[in-house]
Amino acid sequence: MTTIDPAPPPPMRLRELVFGAACAAAVRAAARLGVADALGDTPTPVEDLAAAVKTEPRALRRLLRALACQGVFAEQPDGAFAHTEMSRLLREDDPHSLRYIALWCTEPWTWDVWPRLDEAVRDGRTVFGDVYGKEFFPYLHEDAPESAYVFNRAMTTSSRQSAQDVAELLDLRGVSTVADIGGGQGHVLASLLEKHPALRGALLDLPGVVGNADPRLRDGGALAGRVEVLAGDCREDIPVRADVYIIKNILEWDDDSTRRALANVRRAARPGARVVVIENLVDDTPSMRFTTAMDLLLLLNVGGAKHTRQSLVDRLTEAGLVIGAIRPVNAYLHAFECTVPA
Repeated sequence: MTTIDPAPPPPMRLRELVFGAACAAAVRAAARLGVADALGDTPTPVEDLAAAVKTEPRALRRLLRALACQGVFAEQPDGAFAHTEMSRLLREDDPHSLRYIALWCTEPWTWDVWPRLDEAVRDGRTVFGDVYGKEFFPYLHEDAPESAYVFNRAMTTSSRQSAQDVAELLDLRGVSTVADIGGGQGHVLASLLEKHPALRGALLDLPGVVGNADPRLRDGGALAGRVEVLAGDCREDIPVRADVYIIKNILEWDDDSTRRALANVRRAARPGARVVVIENLVDDTPSMRFTTAMDLLLLLNVGGAKHTRQSLVDRLTEAGLVIGAIRPVNAYLHAFECTVPA
């Protein structure tokens, strides 16, 4: 039976850290093999699991033993394996599934750029172009369609799971119109429109993104009559007038792009309009291990960065916005509620 040492001594902990790639690879392998989906509600012998996912039983046991040490799956005294709270998150049908997030963070390109982190830190710039000969998103969409698919599924999963949290947080009493800027497929906007039947909305994002907008927002969808879907780049222009602007998880570019996007919001909005900026913060203690890792990945692939609370306050103030409350949305996100001054 596999057990977990809750507090290994420093030499052992450092050894574990330098083998972190093995842990990430094990999670990826389990997700790609569909082990969590094949495992039901009762402990299952590894031979039965191996037959279900078409693997060699002894090799599968080695994989599951390594994952059980991390709390992903649990090994029983008789050698069978059972679900844990974490392993259930690898099921595709779990409402809080992180399967595509796990795959996205371990895509093939990540294994090529992580070893170049020292170069990125030395120069302060992305190394992705040095490895692949082109920038990250052109590579993704032109040369790596499978990775692009995983990226889209991961972003959709993340957006759907946080959309309801945002809808619960925001007080939209007295608000007539809301604009979701860089809002992806519009899951946050759809949740807000469903919660507030009198509300109208606008979704702005790149053409290839809004072309796959949430079916509820597209022609024939349940909310289509109350929404305008616009193709555009918020760093170039924001042709939307609204009472409330939502900007969620997009201010992670280089500083110039962030300034341009916020300046465009400022120009588009009338005095008194609300601007709600929602971001992960690298100095948010409960999620720091995750957000600081994502921050390093942004340095490697697109040259962007996650914000600290103060750096985001500085950007918003610089853009001429008046910051009010700063509130947690969930364990990973904070909302900066701002207004446009007269």
